[in-house]
Amino acid sequence: LSSASIALSDVVADGIVVQKTREASERGDDALAGGLQSLCWGSAAMGALISAYFSGSLLESMSPREVFGIASVLPLLVSGISFLMQEEPVGEQKSSNRDIRTIEESNEMGQTDAPVSEQMSSLWAALREPNIYKPVLFLFLWQATPTSDGAMLYFMTNDIGFGPEFLGRARLVTAASSLLGVFLYNQYLRRVPIKDILLWTSIASAPLGLTQLLLISHYNRELGIPDGAFVFGDDVVLSIFGEFAFLPTLVLAARLCPPGIEAVLFATLMSIYNGASTVGTEVGAALTKALSVTETDFSNLALLTIICNVSSLLPLVFIGW
Repeated sequence: LSSASIALSDVVADGIVVQKTREASERGDDALAGGLQSLCWGSAAMGALISAYFSGSLLESMSPREVFGIASVLPLLVSGISFLMQEEPVGEQKSSNRDIRTIEESNEMGQTDAPVSEQMSSLWAALREPNIYKPVLFLFLWQATPTSDGAMLYFMTNDIGFGPEFLGRARLVTAASSLLGVFLYNQYLRRVPIKDILLWTSIASAPLGLTQLLLISHYNRELGIPDGAFVFGDDVVLSIFGEFAFLPTLVLAARLCPPGIEAVLFATLMSIYNGASTVGTEVGAALTKALSVTETDFSNLALLTIICNVSSLLPLVFIGW
């Protein structure tokens, strides 16, 4: 119930942002379109930064029950902020035509509350459009590449010996880096074509991801770099590049949404995006099992890392498709 409630409010917020993003794009103001997504995800990164700061230390001094109790109170702030929103009531309208063009015409006359069945029909019609399903398919393939995060977590805790407090600090650094990535994107990259950003961030992230091989082989110690410092530096760079690649996909998804079904289509696109992440995690887990990487045996972890990073370049074949 908690997750469903948060998801519902998130869809409403996404619908508002998508509507504003599309209006900015229609006016030719691409910078504002990118700035809106930067503002939203910068705020999310700030929240992650605050929670990461307290996550490790709270686990050291409080029980999991008490931590969950504190976390359950925070969503109440969303209901309080909702009273600050300004919106105009829209009268009920009915339409028998379920085509997207009808919804666009209705929106031009201020009629935006199409029935659920009509919105679902329009959603299906929108997803069949080549200018929508082709970018969505690319984003799915791009996000569904396997990941070795689970195996690396076992490696850092069981082999290197990082504890909850250090992992909390690592999350803090990652959240701060994400916030920096949002800032840099908003300042320098929001006017750059989305295709170029996805191409070059993917190309740059692959060799950077391979730097984990230094940690796995402990060669970083021979270079005089402590394990903790190496993890922090690696997280900073990869988190910044992650935001460079993630924010353009949000702008692209917002631009794809036709009028009248902004929240529904954007939520669908984000569900596909998150579903692809789940696929990537499961594929990574299958590779981890196939290579016999366990919580104590990391002999093939380097090979797993190489496969996951190299495979992230494969979807670039379809960029611009």
